[in-house]
Amino acid sequence: MSNREVVVLSVGGVRFVTRASTLQQFPESRLARMLNDEDREFKQVNEEFFVDRDGNLFSYILDFLRTLQVSLPTDFSDYQRLQREAEFYELYSLADLLSQEHLLKPRLEILEVRFLLQEMQAFFRIFGSCSSTVEALAEQITVFTSQQSGQSWNSPFPSQKPLFPLPLERPSHHDMVFQCGTDYSAGDQFVARYVSIKPDDRKLINGTNVLGLLVDTLLKDGFRLISTRTVSSEEKVECYSFERRRRPAGLTITVNQSPGSSGMAQAKRSQMHKGK
Repeated sequence: MSNREVVVLSVGGVRFVTRASTLQQFPESRLARMLNDEDREFKQVNEEFFVDRDGNLFSYILDFLRTLQVSLPTDFSDYQRLQREAEFYELYSLADLLSQEHLLKPRLEILEVRFLLQEMQAFFRIFGSCSSTVEALAEQITVFTSQQSGQSWNSPFPSQKPLFPLPLERPSHHDMVFQCGTDYSAGDQFVARYVSIKPDDRKLINGTNVLGLLVDTLLKDGFRLISTRTVSSEEKVECYSFERRRRPAGLTITVNQSPGSSGMAQAKRSQMHKGK
């Protein structure tokens, strides 16, 4: 039976098909012993192993065995029940991880956009609770500058003169500052600043348009607008607050299969994702 390649299980009436090698990832687990007819609680009926446990939760157990990673939906809340299931199958490395809910629960991320429209210029300042998100957003935003003459400040398109990228101001790892619009320099010359936000390839000079594109970009990235308010009534600084729930860095199980080992496991943070 242990050499059988494909195994069919009916867990609480839910049918699963997997490889025997998947169930043998942890040789001392009950699922591995089941294949050797060493656990009588697993009954075989019509070529299927019947297990009187929760079938919905077993889908997470099987996913763990296939990937050696703990991957749960953002709205998952049955940590204790899933931990009991892991203990039932004697997958103690998984049970130990599930007992540390703070490592697995999604984290609330806050982002704040402050916007000031002043004559021919618009000023932006973005604060974020997660520095990696602010860093990623800074890589999407580019400010271009050029000198113009006799051209309306709110022209929606850049002039034919060459545009030069400007670095964003980064007061800290958690915020950034930039502006768009035109600023009178000398004679009839104006310094124009355009803003581009990837993946959109437009270069916008109008502050309201830039704000609209920025909000749209954040919403597409999973943020939710939770409030708008005026920070300063005199300067009319508008503040837009966003939030999203983000799964923390993935957790991986490393299995040590040294000679004589029974498949001891150790948990570590996955290098596939960056944390805060």
